[in-house]
Amino acid sequence: MSTVFNLAFYVVAPFWALMVFAPTWSWTRKIIESPWIALPALVVWAVAAVPVFGQLWTGVTAPTLEFWLDFLRDDNAVAAVWAQVLAWDLLVGRWMYLDSRARGVHPLLMGPVLVFTILLSPIGLPLYLLVRLGFPARDGRVRVGSGA
Repeated sequence: MSTVFNLAFYVVAPFWALMVFAPTWSWTRKIIESPWIALPALVVWAVAAVPVFGQLWTGVTAPTLEFWLDFLRDDNAVAAVWAQVLAWDLLVGRWMYLDSRARGVHPLLMGPVLVFTILLSPIGLPLYLLVRLGFPARDGRVRVGSGA
């Protein structure tokens, strides 16, 4: 199961690399605009979650600390939760990247913010929300992810 756990990271890493290291490349925006970039991590989630889905369902419909402490002793459970966290973080990073490009935030400022988001999104997201205060929308409103 360590292979599935590691695979969850490997399938999201290329998207993060594009946002951090090639933010102005035309293909980066085209790729990152698609919410489907989270799909590879969700496929990994499914592979890990299927064997423990009954237990997982119990844990999300009637959560208790005791349940989760016991459930996360299972390798499949940990891999599934890890893949879910990575998929969610990628979608948060995607929004931050697209919003920052629309607002004109310099990539050298966004790179470290995105890295914080990769590592600890509960720090990266509020940090970006503070950064974006200094960069008002260029046209009065920003419609991130609309394709328009």
